[in-house]
Amino acid sequence: MKSIVKKAENYVFDLFKNELPKTFLFHNFLHTQRVVESVEEICKGSDISDDDKEILLLSAWFHDTGYIKGEENHEEESIKILKTFLSDKSYDEIKEEKIKSCIRATKLGQKPETVLEEILKDADSSHLAKKYYGEVSELLRQELSLQGAEDYSSVEWREQNLKLFTKDHRYYTRYAIENWEPEKNKNLLSIVKKGKKRKKKRQKEDLKARLKAKYKHESPERGIQTLYRVTLRNHIKLSDIADTKANILLSVNAIIISLALANLIPKLDAPSNRHLMIPSLILVLFSVAAIILSIMSTQPKVTGGEFTKDQVRNRKVNLLFFGNFFKMPYEKYQEAIDEVITDKSYVYKMLTKDLYLLGVVLQRKYKLLKITYVVFTIGIILSVIAFIFAFANVELAEKVAEPIISK
Repeated sequence: MKSIVKKAENYVFDLFKNELPKTFLFHNFLHTQRVVESVEEICKGSDISDDDKEILLLSAWFHDTGYIKGEENHEEESIKILKTFLSDKSYDEIKEEKIKSCIRATKLGQKPETVLEEILKDADSSHLAKKYYGEVSELLRQELSLQGAEDYSSVEWREQNLKLFTKDHRYYTRYAIENWEPEKNKNLLSIVKKGKKRKKKRQKEDLKARLKAKYKHESPERGIQTLYRVTLRNHIKLSDIADTKANILLSVNAIIISLALANLIPKLDAPSNRHLMIPSLILVLFSVAAIILSIMSTQPKVTGGEFTKDQVRNRKVNLLFFGNFFKMPYEKYQEAIDEVITDKSYVYKMLTKDLYLLGVVLQRKYKLLKITYVVFTIGIILSVIAFIFAFANVELAEKVAEPIISK
């Protein structure tokens, strides 16, 4: 017996190694090996003769070999492979027929008719009662997906497992009922618990989503906070833009004055350059005016930097503006903040006041910037006109400039 069973093991190993597609993650040599071990376990705990054990072991080794041809009707393909293996071994025909019957009994929905068929049927589904059931079950799910048979979600696969455990499957042998059924029930209980836990989690998430949606719909708090946040951010961006523009004007006019002082004005003493006096003065004066206005637009305005307890108590101070607290000790500022944050309406009033004051500052900045651009533009235009006039009417320009030089 040992000789032919060992030959069958080696034959099946080589067959799976060389011909079984890699997409069969569950129905492979490892699964066959587990079935063989389960057969041996039942035989050891039952009154089984050596001949019957040999039949069962050969059936176990060959029962899934048909998967090398595909899943459909694999039992009959397994029988063909068995016949090929036994063809040159003068094997007993009665035993061979029993092996074929056992292999056919493993077909899904097939009810076993003999004790041997019951043993192989139970051994083929022994993984339902093992600790590694969760792992091999997932391998089977992935195999079905890779084969294009079914693509179950986690919830659908759990439902399929529940159906298998409670309706489609049963153990037939006394050994399996006594020893494997309790472990199978534990796995069933684990599936049920996971399902309840998943359902409870899903219900909790649904409730949370509904409450969140209801809160957003009924409470204006989030919308109000977004309003203040967006508006404050826009004010700050506008202030940055204004400062950038002022710095550009400041830099441009500083360069103009530097060039004029270094290259143009020192040459005005020469009689030949007197006609450039008026255009140069216009350029420099308007550039200076533009610089002064740019500085005024970026100049910060800071208040006293202190507040009193009465102001906080009477809600007369804006604690969000640094100019109202930068001279105060941290402890007093923290006390004031702790007092006012409990008053939601006052917090919104402070935010509103902060927005308003930022708007006032922006209005002043952009007003000065507008004036600066106008002054700069007028200065450039007048300077260009004056230079053109000076070059075109040199004598007249010198007469106009002469009184200025003499003074």
